[in-house]
Amino acid sequence: MAKKKNLRQMTSLVAMTNPRSPISEQYRTIRANIENAMMKMDVKTILVTSPGAGEGKTMTLANLAVVFAEQGKRVLVIDSDMRKPSLHLRFSSGNSPGLSNVLTGENKLEEVIRETGVHNLNLVPSGGLPSNPSELLSSNRMKELLDKASDMYDLILFDSPPSLYVADGQVLARYCDGAIIVLRNKQTDYKAAIKTKNLLDNTSTSILGAVLNDQEKYKMDHYYSAIPMK
Repeated sequence: MAKKKNLRQMTSLVAMTNPRSPISEQYRTIRANIENAMMKMDVKTILVTSPGAGEGKTMTLANLAVVFAEQGKRVLVIDSDMRKPSLHLRFSSGNSPGLSNVLTGENKLEEVIRETGVHNLNLVPSGGLPSNPSELLSSNRMKELLDKASDMYDLILFDSPPSLYVADGQVLARYCDGAIIVLRNKQTDYKAAIKTKNLLDNTSTSILGAVLNDQEKYKMDHYYSAIPMK
């Protein structure tokens, strides 16, 4: 069962495995919407979150990272979900050492950056699972890591835990220029989506918009669209 799940996670990186598919084109449309926001504000660090689990947050982040990298941008994805990490599976990578090991002083950032198989795209996995992820994310080492990474990359994408479960996403939002909320059609509760937006509104980050997964259209299996959050 675990092997089948891992296979689904890796093959869901459609922007890499099937770049000409309609779904990949939808990710490019979302990329264009994000770039429009970037023209109005200085956006280099983006938090990708969702109200709850299973709404496609990690899948969305990984595919967006691929389409940004194909433009020639130097992209770093950081798995800051140090409770239930899965970003490393998308790129068939190991999970340790990673972010938690840098934040505890065991490793330097350069030692945990991994290749992904996509040109211009690197990964920092979550690393070992600590007992105090929120405290690590709010530490001085986190700020130092981000300062160093910002000098090395054009765009940094953070994968965070679901925002309504733990405070990690709100902590991360302090470091990010913008945030994207990922929702799933027929699954995400409207009140949960609004509560997530309100939580992010209380931070210094700007909400760039939302991505709606699994919206059926024209008999496509899955359809992805960007919608504004107002």
